[in-house]
Amino acid sequence: MMNAKMKHEDIGELAGLGERFVARLIDGLILGCLTGILFGLFRGPGGGAGLLIGFVYEWYFLTQRDGQTPGKLVMGLRVVRTNAAPLNTVDAGIRYLGYYIGSAFFSLGLLWALFDDKRRCWHDFFAGTLVVRA
Repeated sequence: MMNAKMKHEDIGELAGLGERFVARLIDGLILGCLTGILFGLFRGPGGGAGLLIGFVYEWYFLTQRDGQTPGKLVMGLRVVRTNAAPLNTVDAGIRYLGYYIGSAFFSLGLLWALFDDKRRCWHDFFAGTLVVRA
């Protein structure tokens, strides 16, 4: 297992799992508030709208804001492709759906980062991404 100061090639220093958790918590709070407000205003668009809002949030910040959601920005983290290329719409979509796949199996896909030498969750494997310090 790599220590907190390990680098992945020339892409950057890998983010710690605690940092990633806090960043995800911040993003979850923002998304929860945003979704709650929109559902309150427009009454009943359903769970599909929540998924769409989450996807647009992830897509925008990962592809248009240099791989940093607000939570990752606060924690000084960034999502990058393993080949150092910027994320595109397909990458963001695969990564977003990967959260749900990894969570569906008793969160094994999220816990996987505890055992992976590059701290990748399943959504990182699927999308070919890493989370590094910005």
